[in-house]
Amino acid sequence: MPELPEVETTRRGIAPYLEGQRVSRVIVRDRRLRWPIPEDLDVRLSGQRFVSVERRAKYLLLNAEVGTLISHLGMSGNLRLVEIGLPAAKHEHVDIELESGLALRYTDPRRFGAMLWSQSPLEHELLARLGPEPLTDLFEGERLFQMSRGRSMAVKPFIMDNAVVVGVGNIYATEALFAAGIDPRREAGSISRRATCA
Repeated sequence: MPELPEVETTRRGIAPYLEGQRVSRVIVRDRRLRWPIPEDLDVRLSGQRFVSVERRAKYLLLNAEVGTLISHLGMSGNLRLVEIGLPAAKHEHVDIELESGLALRYTDPRRFGAMLWSQSPLEHELLARLGPEPLTDLFEGERLFQMSRGRSMAVKPFIMDNAVVVGVGNIYATEALFAAGIDPRREAGSISRRATCA
């Protein structure tokens, strides 16, 4: 599964080719992802210019002039730029064709990803309750300590909860707890302020 750094790498890779570009058309070959691709995605996106490409947790936000395409890579998905007209292989579900002659192609063999449309992406049900990003000032030890109070669940799934902090997958949780000298099975609520704020 693509982890947060891989999603950020994807964002940085596609942003220079999308930002400022107008969408000429959208080709959807298979709508059956984790959540079905909206029937009217082509109508909503075609003719619009991409303003910016951002990331929130593991979601990519392709902000257009009116509305945002919310994309998630799921377990096996990827986004890459191809020349318009390049024949699609199996599992290449969506092409967003740009006036530049390139197309953003979404591939997802296991179809656990998403391509959704929202007028207010940060209020979308998938993003509204997400915790802070791990490398921002909003994520700090005192907040983690306060959120862990009274929690009997193990600390590892606690820090993997996207409402606590986004983007902490299995490997990152294991490595962080090992580095901190904390048993991953220990109850989150039993960890001291000193350990959470160190």
